[in-house]
Amino acid sequence: MIRLRGLEKSYKDLKVLRGVDFDVERGGVFALLGSNGAGKTTLVKILSTLLGADGGTAAVNGFDVAAQPARVRESISLTGQFAAVDEVLSGRENLVLVARLRHLDDPGAIADHLLSRFSLTDAAGRRVSTYSGGMRRRLDIAMSLIGNPPVIFLDEPTTGLDPQARVEVWEAVRGLADNGTTVLLTTQYLDEAEQLADRIAILHRGRIIVNGTLDELKKLLPPAEIEYVEKQPTLEEIFFAVTGGSDQGGEGRRTSSSGK
Repeated sequence: MIRLRGLEKSYKDLKVLRGVDFDVERGGVFALLGSNGAGKTTLVKILSTLLGADGGTAAVNGFDVAAQPARVRESISLTGQFAAVDEVLSGRENLVLVARLRHLDDPGAIADHLLSRFSLTDAAGRRVSTYSGGMRRRLDIAMSLIGNPPVIFLDEPTTGLDPQARVEVWEAVRGLADNGTTVLLTTQYLDEAEQLADRIAILHRGRIIVNGTLDELKKLLPPAEIEYVEKQPTLEEIFFAVTGGSDQGGEGRRTSSSGK
């Protein structure tokens, strides 16, 4: 679904991408892991036709990003680091608006389906300004799915969210993959990549330095030594224990990085 070969990008004398190569297969979650300034957002902007590359090639859903930008835009949806929702409107009104802008039939039914899918039905009539961070982000992702794009780019989707909201977003991302959407996820959080990704690529100083499944990446290090130690609870486990876990849909604590 996504193919990059020798992708390069510079800002004056600053080389951000130095020949990036990787493939993303149809379906599942591909995580692009890197620190701030590694070039993750620049790469996503190139793939989503918002920025031109200086060299190399990139294709999404079989369409060349430079030569066929309109076909690429028809195939993708992009969710940036901050939720692009209208806080004056209700959650349902946001979804209906986007469906109408896309000239789709029965916008109301589309909105109701997505509200149910992302556990937002109870808050459908409330102004988005009253939503929590996790609810806004779930609504943002739901809006991105209107029109059923086969590829979705999530650029650091949990930046600035609290632990509970992060888990809610993780569950939404898992749901995307379960429904056959190809997800390219950029993140600087190691546990996020570990929890969500089928494959992980590490972008460092403009280059992909490793690319593989979690098990393949673990094999890059010496085998672990077996030791018997007393396991202490992590801060994340303590947080969910004392807060009662996620209150979304009345469920208890969700699976997180500490549960692996």
